[in-house]
Amino acid sequence: MKTISSSLEQVKESFDSVRDHLQEFDFALGGNWDYDHGYFDRSLDEANKVWLRIPFQVVTGRIDGDTEATDAIVEVGTPFVLKHVYNEGLDQEAEAETYGAMIDQFQAPLDPDAAVDDKWVKEAAGLLKKVEQAWIQ
Repeated sequence: MKTISSSLEQVKESFDSVRDHLQEFDFALGGNWDYDHGYFDRSLDEANKVWLRIPFQVVTGRIDGDTEATDAIVEVGTPFVLKHVYNEGLDQEAEAETYGAMIDQFQAPLDPDAAVDDKWVKEAAGLLKKVEQAWIQ
């Protein structure tokens, strides 16, 4: 994981406004959100292993990822680039379980925080600049 300084850090804005702006740049509310914090994610590579992630904390109100509008005000955190190295292929030790298949159908990543090449940090910084410039306008 590598952090990237951004003029968006500590910006306080409505969740809806932040979400709508970031969606213009193909960011999505990541699955790892809760009512008081979360992340907007954008894949940087075709294999979906390298991601630019923009964290946020809810200052007032609360978010619900399934609704169009919320009353939440969020504070944007420090963006970072991360890389997941997935265990590709079949799990040779997997056993068929009715209950387990509903809960544990995927293997854990080999390295959920793998080293990030400078190439991806530069690409993420360039994308972040575009997001920042559009935010000001």
